[in-house]
Amino acid sequence: MSEILEKAVAAINDKMAGAAFDSSVKFKIEAEGSIVVDGDGVRVSDEETECTLIASLDVFTKILDGDMNATEAYMTGSLKVEGSMSAAMELSSLLA
Repeated sequence: MSEILEKAVAAINDKMAGAAFDSSVKFKIEAEGSIVVDGDGVRVSDEETECTLIASLDVFTKILDGDMNATEAYMTGSLKVEGSMSAAMELSSLLA
């Protein structure tokens, strides 16, 4: 597991701070790997989910750091969404 993915898992866990999340979303970070967020928590995984968010490491980091809004990233084409848009929006509101 890469150090980048380990740090991302820790950062997402901190932002969620025990909040309930009933959907399943995968962050696919180009050239790094994937992180799954679901009711069981956050982990490095490539399993199937309701929604997959695809972005470069730079865009993912900016979203996680709060330097870029996920909606803005989606609207500019920097973030691609495959699957359930409602699951993506639910996660976005928890990470904001």
